[in-house]
Parts: sequence; structure tokens; C-alpha cells
Amino acid sequence: MTTPDGPVVTRRWGRFGFIFAAAWTVFLFQPFLDGWAARDQVRGWIGMIATLAFAVTYLAMFRWSHTRRAHNEFRPPLNQAVPLVVALFGLAAVMVVAVGSSGLSAGVFLAVSAVMLFPAWLGGLTALTVAVLVEVISTVMDWGSGTGLSLGVCAAAFAMFGVTKLINRNIELVREREASERLAVQEERTRMARDLHDILGHSLTVITVITVKAELVGRLLDIDIDRARTEVADLERLSRDALADVRQAVQGIRGLSLPVEIARAGEALRSAGIEAELPNSTESVPTGLRELFAWTVREGVTNVVRHSGATHCSVTVGEREVTVVDDGAGCAESVHGNGLVGLRERAAAAGARVVITHPQLGGFSLHVLKEEVP
Repeated sequence: MTTPDGPVVTRRWGRFGFIFAAAWTVFLFQPFLDGWAARDQVRGWIGMIATLAFAVTYLAMFRWSHTRRAHNEFRPPLNQAVPLVVALFGLAAVMVVAVGSSGLSAGVFLAVSAVMLFPAWLGGLTALTVAVLVEVISTVMDWGSGTGLSLGVCAAAFAMFGVTKLINRNIELVREREASERLAVQEERTRMARDLHDILGHSLTVITVITVKAELVGRLLDIDIDRARTEVADLERLSRDALADVRQAVQGIRGLSLPVEIARAGEALRSAGIEAELPNSTESVPTGLRELFAWTVREGVTNVVRHSGATHCSVTVGEREVTVVDDGAGCAESVHGNGLVGLRERAAAAGARVVITHPQLGGFSLHVLKEEVP
């Protein structure tokens, strides 16, 4: 789950992570106590103030860095990170000058900050430099061996490097998931647009038939009132069916039935004055192909009614194939239309292919075939 402040899990870890980071500032108590012990001198107050400023700056840096990662950003740009690290180095230097050897404990925080904010190579180089400086300063100032603290600096840097790599990997996974979600949404929109095109294309065909019938009713009113009533009833039925199709499409619950589509195809063809030859049964069609074949019948018959000018249309359905053939003038302009493009996509998804031919002069054939897998 994601919120404007970032993923819920990330925000929770952000709260605990900040507390965890704050707990480590306990190692800055010693330089603060050394400054307190020398409070009768200016250097003591400078040491305490520098230590407090260092702790606050470090925690602010940690919070800022984590907030950026909570919004799926790997690390801040160098022009923002460098001033922060330079400020921490400056405060650490003041601590060392003011309180002595205990101020070197800031080195661990410097190494961790560099690994968090800088690219891997630069963070590692900075951490190594800090470790060397701790050893050199301890030796020059005769504060005893600084090897243990130097090793602590390296260990802290290495641990933070592993944590940073893990966080960055999680960010990559989140970005990939978001990209997949965007792609899925785009594919769903494409599917819905394709389905709406097919459904509205069929509805427009019905509207064309309604218009023709309405003109016929107007002529029959003065000639054959009983026939006119029949046509009006047919008009009402066709308009209700078209309205129901559009409503179901908008609700996203559209489900095609092959027998229903064949029955509707027969009604549309007869209403357009086209002789229809339709199958009596669809029981041989496997369940996985029924919806594809239903779309084929719908798209094929829609093109016949709207474009072909045919007098006869035949629909045949087999176990692995369906064909819509007419004897009209053909409709070459529709071969690359959106409806047939959508049909090709559905066929490809089902492992079938669409074949469009002209079996006879002026005729047009739409054939969808599910090939057997060897």
C-alpha cells in the first residue's frame, strides 16, 4: 500500500530507523562529557556546542536521506550531499581540537554519512580516508593506538554499504512494480477501448437498421398498419438490445455468448435484407474458443451489414475454426480497421490466426483458425 508519504512499510521503518540512528549517538556522550569537564574554559563550551551541533546535523542528514529513499530516490545529488558532509567534517574537527581524543569518535559517523550520501566508490574512499586520519591523528598527538577506532570506522562503513545496497535494491523493485502496474493499466485501457469499439460498432450497425426500419414504418402507416406495428415492435427490441450492450460495456461486465451472437447475427442480417445461412449448433466449440468465435461472428457480420452490399452471408462454426463469408462487393478498406485489428489481437492471445480472403469475385471471407499444437 502506498500513501503520499511513501509506502506504509517504508514509513514505519523510517520511524524505527530514525530511533535506531539516534540511539547510536550515545557514542557522542564522551566528547560532550569531556567538554563539560572543561566548562571552566572556552574550549570546553566549544566542545559541547560542536558535539551537540554534530549530533543534530547527523540526525537531520539521516532523516533527509531516508525521506528521499521513502519516495524511491536512490541518493541526493552531490551538490546537496557534499555541503552536508563538509559541515560534519568541520564540526568533527572542532570537536577534536576542543576535547581531544574522544572527539575522534565522530569518525564513525562521518564514514556512515559518506556511504549514505555519496556514490559507492566515493563513499568508500571517504570512509577509508577517515580511518587513515583517525590512525594518523592518534599517532601524531600521542593519544595511544587508534587502530581499534579505525577498524570500527571501516566496519561501520561496510555495514552501512550493505544496508544501502539493500535499500537501493528495494527501491528498484518498487520502481519495477510501479512500471508493471502502469503497463497493466495501459493494457487494460487498450483492451477496454478495443471492446468498446467492437460493441459500439455493432450498436451503430443496429442504429442503421433502426433508421431503415423507421423509414419503412413511415411508408407502411398508410398502407399496412399491422405490418407497421410489427416493424415498430422490432424497432423497440433492437434499440433495447443496443442500449443493453452499451450499458454492459460501461459496467465492464460484458461477456459474449456464441449462440447469442449467432442469433443476433441472423436478426441483423435479415433486418438488412441479407439472406443468412447460420449453424444450428455450437456444441462442438471448446469453451476456450467460444468468446473468440463470438467476437469473430460479431465483427464479421457487422462488416457485412455495414460495408459489403451483399445479398447472402454464411456463417460456419467448427471445432477449431469459424468463417463468415458474403457475396458482396467486398470491404477492402475494413481489412485494416480497428475492429479487425482488435480481432487479430484476441486471436493471437488465444493461439489462433485470422485469415481474410476473397473466395469469389466480389466476395469476402473472414476466417479464424485455431491451429493444432504438434
